[in-house]
This record gives sequence, structure tokens and C-alpha cells, in this order.
Amino acid sequence: MAFMEKPPAGKVLLDDTVPLTAAIEASQSLQSHTEYIIRVQRGISVENSWQIVRRYSDFDLLNNSLQIAGLSLPLPPKKLIGNMDREFIAERQKGLQNYLNVITTNHILSNCELVKKFLDPNNYSASYTEIALQQVSMFFRSEPKWEVVEPLKDIGWRIRKKYFLMKIKNQPKERLVLSWADLGPDKYLSDKDFQCLIKLLPSCLHPYIYRVTFATANESSALLIRMFNEKGTLKDLIYKAKPKDPFLRKYCNPKKIQGLELQQIKTYGRQILEVLKFLHDKGFPYGHLHASNVMLEGDACRLLDLENSLLGLPSFYRSYFSQFRKINTLESVDVHCFGHLLYEMTYGRPPDSVPVDSFPPAPSMAVVAVLESTLSCEACKNGMPTVSRLLQMPLFSDVLLTTSEKPQFKIPTKLKEALRIAKECIEKRLIEEQKQIHQHRRLTRAQSHHGSEEERKKRKILARKKSKRSAVENSEEHSAKYSNSNNSGSGASSPLTSPSSPTPPSTAVEHAPF
Repeated sequence: MAFMEKPPAGKVLLDDTVPLTAAIEASQSLQSHTEYIIRVQRGISVENSWQIVRRYSDFDLLNNSLQIAGLSLPLPPKKLIGNMDREFIAERQKGLQNYLNVITTNHILSNCELVKKFLDPNNYSASYTEIALQQVSMFFRSEPKWEVVEPLKDIGWRIRKKYFLMKIKNQPKERLVLSWADLGPDKYLSDKDFQCLIKLLPSCLHPYIYRVTFATANESSALLIRMFNEKGTLKDLIYKAKPKDPFLRKYCNPKKIQGLELQQIKTYGRQILEVLKFLHDKGFPYGHLHASNVMLEGDACRLLDLENSLLGLPSFYRSYFSQFRKINTLESVDVHCFGHLLYEMTYGRPPDSVPVDSFPPAPSMAVVAVLESTLSCEACKNGMPTVSRLLQMPLFSDVLLTTSEKPQFKIPTKLKEALRIAKECIEKRLIEEQKQIHQHRRLTRAQSHHGSEEERKKRKILARKKSKRSAVENSEEHSAKYSNSNNSGSGASSPLTSPSSPTPPSTAVEHAPF
């Protein structure tokens, strides 16, 4: 069912997870205000950069919008008198730069639509909620049994994925959730295979996969309907959050940080690993594991958003695992993301940075052992264990799962082959991105090392020693010519020596290390 238009030819499918960095290059004072010229860069390539001009009032407006996150952001305060003084402008520019650094290095803020629109208005000027409403309305023209109750504004982190609370007209008390998503940069399936696979999702039955009620797609996007769950996701449980609240309010600054009980960690962890193994065995790429993609239903965890990999959407944790060249398959991506999820279940918050050098005290050393195998420096450098290996570790090996539901997900052979090829393409793009990041990091380190004060001193010492050695060699050459001249003048066949002849100095010179 083609309920949406195909994207225009040549449409650029941005990877919204690629970090944006921003540097204030200059400021210019006009009659009543100051404008700041900002250089914004996407990723590591300086060629992929552009200039924007912002006033303090623009920063203030952004900051007011970000207050929903409940964070104390370091925006410099307003000043009504003396705000055009040169010294004040220079000081304010430093403060605004610090503000930009904070919001672009915060994992949740940097991926939110408000910040993207501020830094990259050309690519994020559209109203994605309105677009989604238009497309969903077109769908309901041919499916009159469904009715939109209300948009669920900003409950997810994705800019191009929107949610609506639904109901069935002849069952008004039953609530469902519709998700609509545009294509992403990793969509490598043909249009036909893509639509067929999306429509297969309601047939997927597994005790730890959240059931899809209805699914359809065309060449540009997909629409899926699931039952609405009042308990919310695993992340809602950890953060004591309300499912309908905006993502920034729920997760940016939790009021109470508290991990789950050990038995919950063991049970939920085992259930999630079991469903990952099921998907890996089926050859179905996932790559989107995080706490907001795990629905809670009774005592069971159920995985959400299997459609993301078919749509080609980038992972929530992509900016983390793209730094490590050994995390280069979707299976290893799932294991690394499981490490993030386990950390959040254990400590009630995500890790400050990855890799993790040391882990806080945990309810069991068995938890730390799994975290070390997925998030430590050694793990990120040498590669991830398999899901089967994690299942054998003490934390999960003694967990008994009681379920009578038999997993079912029949994928035709032709579509399995299409999935395999798409998976290889997704991994190829990841490997290429990791290679570029690795090369950029090496070049940056070399330039930093070459430009350091210590290296400059070494080069000066080396230059002086070379100059001294050159002077010594010139002196030796001069002495040799003088000696040869005396020999030819006397007709002697052996070198002339005398007590008054100058003694050549030693030519041994110690080389300074590079």
C-alpha cells in the first residue's frame, strides 16, 4: 500500500547521529546588538562545515527551550548596560563557546531536534511532526477503522520518527501507539524487499519481542502500530519516568539515580540476550538495543523497533562504537549496546564515557565481569564476546526462564539473502567511518605532538647539534685540504705531521630523539 510519496531523486539521507561541533570564529557589533559568527562542522571532515550567525537572544531562546531537560546549562547571564564594550563581548564570547561545548558533548542534547535546528537550520528546518501527521492522515483514508487520539510529542529521541496515540473505532477503550519513520542512511534493501519485510513483522512471535499489531511501508517510510503499554519501557522503570513525557524531561536529569535489584538485572539481561541470539540466528540485523527499546510487560522484557534496521536508521549509540574498529559487525554492536544497557540497569544512569576505566561497586562481581567484557578499554580494543559467550557467564547462566510461547519468525529464503546483503552494506559503511575516524585521530595526535612545547625544544636542540656538527665537519675538511697542500709542496709520499699541526676535534655527536 503506497500511502506516501517517494522521496525526490538525489535526496540526502543524513546520519543524524554524526556529532556536530561548533566554534565561534568572530563577533561583529551592529547598532544595538552583537552577532556571533559560528563555524559548525559535521563529523571529522573540515570540508563538511558551514557558518551560521547567531545573536545572544538566539542562544537565550534555545536555552529556554532546553529547560525541559532540567539541566543547569552555563549560558552567560544577560546584561543591559555595557553590553557593547569590547572586553565584555570578548568575555561573553568565551562563555557562549563554553555553552556550545556543553550542549554538543551531551549525548542526549546533541541529538535533540532543538540543538540540530539551532546549529544546522538548512537540514533541520522541516516540521517533522506535521509531515508525519500528513502521511498518517493519508493512510487513514483507506483504513477508516483507526483513529488518532493525540500526538505523543517528543517521547522518542529520533528527529524523523514520530508517535501517535491511537484507538480502534469499534473498541474505543483500547489504546495503541502508531510510529511513523522516514528512511535513514543505512537503507540498502530494495523497495520491494523492504516493504515485504516490514509487512512480515506482525508475524514475528517471541516471548521477548513486543508484538506488532499492524505494519506497512512504501519506498520512503514505514508505519507500525503496537499496543500502548502504561508501564512504559525499561528506561522508564530505571528513571521512574512517565511514558508519555518528552524524552528530554524523562532522561536528561533524573531526580533519583538508583539501579535495579540484582535479580531484575539477571532476569532482564538473560531475556534480552535470548532474543538477541534468536535474531542473530535468523540473520535479522538489529543494532538498536538501548533501554528505551525494551518494553516491560509483567516480568518480561520485550524488544521494540525491529523495523529500525530495515529502515536504515542509525543506532542511538553509534557515536560511541564508531570509535572502535573491532566493533564492526551488527552482532558486536548489539553486544556493546548490551553493555551500555547493563550499566544503566546496574547504576541507574549511563556511563560518563566509554571505554570505562573502572566500575563503581556493583551488587555482584558477576555484573562487573560482564561490564568489563563489553565496555572496558581492553574489550573495545580487542573486540566483543558473542551473545552465546555472555549467556554462559555466571551472571546469566543460572537464570531459569519460564515461558510456554514458542518463537516464530518465518523469513523466506529470498528475503534472508536480501537481509544478508543489506547487513553487509551497513557494516561496510560502519567500517569505512571507523577507518576515517582512526586516521583522523592519528593525524590529530601527530600534529598535537609535533606542535607541543616539548617537541619544539627538542627540535631546537637538534638544530643546534646539527649546526655544531656541520661546523666540525667544515673544520675537518679545511684541515684535510691544508694537510694535502703541504704534502704536495714537499714531494713527500707520506702525510706530514708535526707537533704544531692542529688536532682535529672529535666528530662524535649525540642524536636527539624524535
